Amino acid sequence: MFSLLSAMAAPEAGGGSGGSMTTTFVTFGLIIAIFYFLIIRPQRKRDKETKDMLASIKKGDKVVSIGGIHGTVMVVKESSVIVKVDDNTRLEFSRSAINSIVKPKSEAAPAPAAKKREKKAVEAKKDEAVVEVKGESETGEEQ
Repeated sequence: MFSLLSAMAAPEAGGGSGGSMTTTFVTFGLIIAIFYFLIIRPQRKRDKETKDMLASIKKGDKVVSIGGIHGTVMVVKESSVIVKVDDNTRLEFSRSAINSIVKPKSEAAPAPAAKKREKKAVEAKKDEAVVEVKGESETGEEQ
């Protein structure tokens, strides 16, 4: 890669500028591709997910605003939502000021540590069953 960059930096001593122009275009093409895949594409994906999330807000959802205010959506309007923050406190937010919808624990995916513990428990039960089967076959007992 370094040799490619140094070859582009040093102009060729001769009349052949066609190769230099080709490497310049290839380099710019690579830079544009890198920018697209590392910056532009992920940002578009994030924007689409945010737009879908804001469009799916409904009454009863628990939300967090950009400022960190937690509350429950009481009324959904065209460009704003009214969020119940406390018993008698309701705030009106622009839809774009909603950062995320908080999912209840029952809907949320289990934590990776919980998955590992559950997997170990299942494996331990399988091991116990295998030991019991082996123990019964050695003693000759049948159920």
